Amino acid sequence: MGRLAILPILTAAMLFAGAAAAQRPEAETQETAPAPNPESIQIGLSTNRVAITADFSGADLTIFGSLDNSDPLTSRHGRYDVIVVLEGPAQEIVVRRKDRVLGMWINVESETFVNVPVSYSVATTRMPQDITDTNSYRRLSLGADNLHIEPIDRDGNPATIDEFRAALRERKAAAGLFSMRVGGVEFLSQSLFRASLPLSPSVPVGTHKARAFLFKNGVFIKESSAQLSIVKSGFEQTIYRFASNHGFAYGILATLLAVLTGWLGRMVFRKD
Repeated sequence: MGRLAILPILTAAMLFAGAAAAQRPEAETQETAPAPNPESIQIGLSTNRVAITADFSGADLTIFGSLDNSDPLTSRHGRYDVIVVLEGPAQEIVVRRKDRVLGMWINVESETFVNVPVSYSVATTRMPQDITDTNSYRRLSLGADNLHIEPIDRDGNPATIDEFRAALRERKAAAGLFSMRVGGVEFLSQSLFRASLPLSPSVPVGTHKARAFLFKNGVFIKESSAQLSIVKSGFEQTIYRFASNHGFAYGILATLLAVLTGWLGRMVFRKD
């Protein structure tokens, strides 16, 4: 009688263990399910090399890009924004201020800044204030007003440094080297976009960096970059290379050429 009472208990235990084993793979499957991939951005330039000559009057650079793993619902509501930047090589720049002294305009004060981009062009999908907030731009150093332009002498008067820094940005903008094109980035589809950035007639030679920033509902998601090489071509390129590689000889030849030109001018226009 005791053995018969044990059988129902063993049967119930076996059924319970079987049910638990059947449920365990499902739980493990749910725990190891891969998370969805976040959005990412890729860009490509219409050309990786721009050759400029003496008659170069400026041009537009086209940059193509795509969004990977984009959310169709977010795309339909226009909640993706892209900001594209073309940043020139960095260099040391001296800003001088002239003042009138004894009837003459002379340089009375100067400030030297380091690692300043020679050029900085920005293209956006919308107005900057409609894309994200000021803190995000400052954190990403995005935009000419948010560039970290540091003086070589950090112990100087902060008010004077800010004044020269503002003058530097103003002169760059006046020369067309710091620019912004609102609406310069256009979505061709839910995942493809095209950006157009201006190249100033005075664009410097060297390696420029194109950067694309992706925002979703005002939040920065991802960044992608590519490089652009700007070089001189023709006779100008030959002179540029010679001056860069043989500075002393170039200086002597330039001086001799100036003397020869002056002598020929004197011979032609002299009055006997």
